Amino acid sequence: MLDADILSTVIFCKNEEDRIKDCIDSLLWCDEIVIIDDFSSDLTLEKIKEFNNPKIKIFRRKLNGDFASQRNFAITKTKKNWILFIDADEIVTEPLRNEITSVISDKTVEEVAFKVKRIDHVFGKTLRYGETGNIKFIRLARSGFGNWQGKIHEKWVINGKVGSLRNVLLHHPHREISNFLKEINYYTNIRAEELSQEGRTTNLALIIAYPSAKFLFNYFFKKGILDGIPGLISAITMSFHSFLVRGKLWSLQNKN
Repeated sequence: MLDADILSTVIFCKNEEDRIKDCIDSLLWCDEIVIIDDFSSDLTLEKIKEFNNPKIKIFRRKLNGDFASQRNFAITKTKKNWILFIDADEIVTEPLRNEITSVISDKTVEEVAFKVKRIDHVFGKTLRYGETGNIKFIRLARSGFGNWQGKIHEKWVINGKVGSLRNVLLHHPHREISNFLKEINYYTNIRAEELSQEGRTTNLALIIAYPSAKFLFNYFFKKGILDGIPGLISAITMSFHSFLVRGKLWSLQNKN
């Protein structure tokens, strides 16, 4: 526990019985752990309750395809000065923990939020290149200095100075390709609906060109090829993600 009692951590989960324990174990040093469960149907809640820890608070709320709304709801349930957002398939490393503790305990810090670099470990390999090879997200911020926007690919929009942490967050997103494809199908439904509501349209050229360009960019320009077969699979599936978004958007715009 932090001496100043100033950090709330938010964890999002749904059917994460095989990963939630490792995630929480990496966060027990925090002052408050707020868990937002999207009505898991497996043993996720039972695994959480096994901790029998008073700092863990569970709230159940339907995602309803709106990630920003879910995250903003979570903010209302936190009580500390700083908030750290974590997903159930992520783990805070000890170096990152120490850096976060140092930053939020420093009363001279000018930044009100910090980006965190995330490293993906998929299909038995840590991906160093490609789309996720050097990706950073704002995950740590002072309470009251921003809100989340965007139904999917949501962003924490901060009112103030944003810095970057040096140490990394570990991400274990896909246990196998079938899970990856299931998630892609779900996320592309939301993204296509969002684009349709914004009045965006697509055509044959975009349906062909955008996914192809994305594969070439991630696999060659961003050196995904250096991650071996897992890098190839990742580049193809992310390109397929772009294809599905545009294919589903075309379907929506051509509905009777």
